Amino acid sequence: MSRAKLTPDERAAALAGLPGWTMVDGRDAITKTFRFPDFNAAFAFMTRVALKAEKMDHHPEWFNVYNRVEITLSTHDAGGVTGLDLILARFAENANGE
Repeated sequence: MSRAKLTPDERAAALAGLPGWTMVDGRDAITKTFRFPDFNAAFAFMTRVALKAEKMDHHPEWFNVYNRVEITLSTHDAGGVTGLDLILARFAENANGE
């Protein structure tokens, strides 16, 4: 998948297929907050996503408190959302165990 920045139409179409993901105000980035039953489940999710991110050499911005994981995705060298962000967002959706 390309590191080319998505057009607004491409980004909108992609977000339509990613429930709960939204644009970040004031940035070309997408974000979602995942909630889990407990810290262990949240940490297991982060581990799965981290292993995928490392293989992709494409790392998320994230924040974790107990059972909540907030993920923000943007391809910094492209200056915005790219196909890499969509791959990682889809992976996170599948890795969340819901």
